[in-house]
Amino acid sequence: MTTVYDIPADMLIRQAAEELKKNPAIQPPDWADFVKTGVHKEMPPENDDWWYVRAAAVFRRIYTDGPVGTQRMRSIYGGKHDRGSAPSRFKRGSGSIVRKIFQQLEAAGYVAHTSEGRMVTAAGRSFLDNVANNVKSQVSGISPGIAKY
Repeated sequence: MTTVYDIPADMLIRQAAEELKKNPAIQPPDWADFVKTGVHKEMPPENDDWWYVRAAAVFRRIYTDGPVGTQRMRSIYGGKHDRGSAPSRFKRGSGSIVRKIFQQLEAAGYVAHTSEGRMVTAAGRSFLDNVANNVKSQVSGISPGIAKY
């Protein structure tokens, strides 16, 4: 069976975001329309469905990097903060966004909270593997050399 590791990340995240939209447990909060994704950003995301895309990306990172916590995810989604004439510095991404996505994935039954961090449950592994299998069946031209990391 096809797994997450066999499909390019951008294709998998795009399809997983579409599937997560169908789940009532994954919903953007009221403040998601006007919030920045970190202190290093100047504007909110332009994509209206950015919450689902971020949830799918976080879900994939939990699957591949597994057990992870909020601080590690903040570092993954951080970036360079422009400080004007002073040199730029790295700043972590928003912790609230990551925490809310973790909580929603837990409510959906895809992720479990352990003492080491968040881990993918059997239902979450099945969900992402099914999405990867669907992506592979839709795109017949994926060569094995490109899909492997």
